[in-house]
Amino acid sequence: MKEIYKALAKFQEEVPTIHEETKGYNYTYSNLNSIFKVIKPLLKKNDLAFTQLLNGQCLNTVLFHVKSGETIESSVDLPLDVQLKGQNQFQVNGSAITYYRRYSLSAMLGLITDKDIDACGDKDIDACGEKEPAKKTHVVLTDANIKSILEKKTQKTVLEGIKSGKFTATKEQLELLNK
Repeated sequence: MKEIYKALAKFQEEVPTIHEETKGYNYTYSNLNSIFKVIKPLLKKNDLAFTQLLNGQCLNTVLFHVKSGETIESSVDLPLDVQLKGQNQFQVNGSAITYYRRYSLSAMLGLITDKDIDACGDKDIDACGEKEPAKKTHVVLTDANIKSILEKKTQKTVLEGIKSGKFTATKEQLELLNK
């Protein structure tokens, strides 16, 4: 198993992040075609190839080293009870096969093919998958800001911002705003 692991390590050093922004329900990912375009030349360069075979309700992914014949294998059971709105069972099965082909191959090769939003991988998503509110901006007022505020007569709004902690002003600036 020595040759396949050396070849896989070389492949992983060369393969870039593959992200084409294909839209999912609340995420983006790379489709199989995009993944294949990137990995096929790199697999060939490193004497690697793969096959993905269906065996009943199981998808078997096999990575092999062309010269030595060494293999790494992975299997995943395809779900039987999935229903997708507007799709018949054949379409659902096709979607499941494509989904598992993409993720099985990505896992085996160590590919990054989507934005990681699991466990707060995306800074805008919290641990429960909810969008976090926008970060509050904190502004330290300058004398130029104060001059502009006085000209525009927006002191009341700025004073409220200071009270809420959104703005910070010096004692002298507060005196100017309160006039």
